[in-house]
Amino acid sequence: MDWIRGIQRAVDYVEAHMTEPIDYEEAARQAYSSSFHFQRVFSILCGFTLGDYIRMRRLTLAGSELASSEIRVIDAALKYGYDTPESFSRAFTRFHGVTPSQARRGGAPLRSFSPISVKLILDGGNTMDYRIETKDAFRIICKKKRISGKDEMTTEEISRFWQTCSADGTIPALCRYALEPSMFDGCIVGASFGKDAAQKEFPYAVGVPYNGIPVTDEGLTVEEIPAHTYAVFPCVGKMPEAFQVLYQQILSEFFPSSEYQPCGGTDFEAYPSADVNDPDYACEIWIAVERK
Repeated sequence: MDWIRGIQRAVDYVEAHMTEPIDYEEAARQAYSSSFHFQRVFSILCGFTLGDYIRMRRLTLAGSELASSEIRVIDAALKYGYDTPESFSRAFTRFHGVTPSQARRGGAPLRSFSPISVKLILDGGNTMDYRIETKDAFRIICKKKRISGKDEMTTEEISRFWQTCSADGTIPALCRYALEPSMFDGCIVGASFGKDAAQKEFPYAVGVPYNGIPVTDEGLTVEEIPAHTYAVFPCVGKMPEAFQVLYQQILSEFFPSSEYQPCGGTDFEAYPSADVNDPDYACEIWIAVERK
């Protein structure tokens, strides 16, 4: 199943359960994906997170119901997933510009955020540089962050993790264990692992290919990466804008028309330096793939 149809299935699931607790793992299953990977893909393609989508849709429905029925504010708050009328009122006012009580009295201007309808639109031919690489199993040494599959995941969470690794000495420590030469040509990589079935979490890591010397630094682990075929895409430009634009092209243009599809293996972002504000910054995206 391609990403376009998968995302639509997930959106349909979310819309059908809008007044219930949304299970992020189940939404991802509708797209035949892991929660971590689906949420990341969703935010790149749509420009907002799955959690943002759910909040805006719930507040849209709440505004409509308050304006057209006799529902009490406290009942609307509970129906649309808020623990207290106060938290609901704050979110409602930020979104609509009026309070729930004003909306209930009628005549107040309200905002509407419509449901997503996922479509593949062809708007002209674009060229994309890529290569296919088949790699044997290898090891990386890394620092991991575990993200619950049932919770909302944001790109800011990963950005903060990179900032922490840069500030706490993790990056220099990793460089002492870096294998040279390696498939990533001396880059520090961000690794998106598959699901940890035992803990129901999705590890993300900052690491390097491992040179095998004894590990003496706390907080670092050595991970086995299975053999994979990768689609590798060069990315040039200021981060994270260039990365987001390229990833959107990969998901919306490359995979729908390619003989390859993501296989749920470990994906990598390979960064040569921390100078991500350079307009000519060059990095690579490695996505584990299989033939359709």
